[in-house]
Amino acid sequence: MPKEIAGYVKLQIKGGQANPAPPVGPALGQRGINIMEFCKAFNAKTKALMGKPVPVVITVYKDKKFDFIIKSPPASHFIREAAKLQSGSKEPGRVIAGSITLKQAEKIAQEKMKDLNAHDLEEATKIICGSARSMGIEVKK
Repeated sequence: MPKEIAGYVKLQIKGGQANPAPPVGPALGQRGINIMEFCKAFNAKTKALMGKPVPVVITVYKDKKFDFIIKSPPASHFIREAAKLQSGSKEPGRVIAGSITLKQAEKIAQEKMKDLNAHDLEEATKIICGSARSMGIEVKK
């Protein structure tokens, strides 16, 4: 018989740096999850993504046990990294903060493919290009 799900918790934590401090502690404490157990498991799984923001979906069961799914870092993080910027434009559409090449957008799309709602790489690349434009970052052919 499958376990009964009590709920889900969605967080974005820096890879390999989960600790009981906010936002992790309070979010998990409300659900009665062993916070240190989660932090150790999360940090072990995300050593390769050290310092990058990592979205995680935690499934909480009625018996206070949990499972979690790690997603790839947000596209905006990869785009900023490729453009070598701290943040996007303050006025996207008017002010261009930087630029990336179509090749870089394609590489980001390959990394994000499993999390994107796209059938092929071309569609995924268009999604990434749209994200870049909305951040005020130009995509050069």
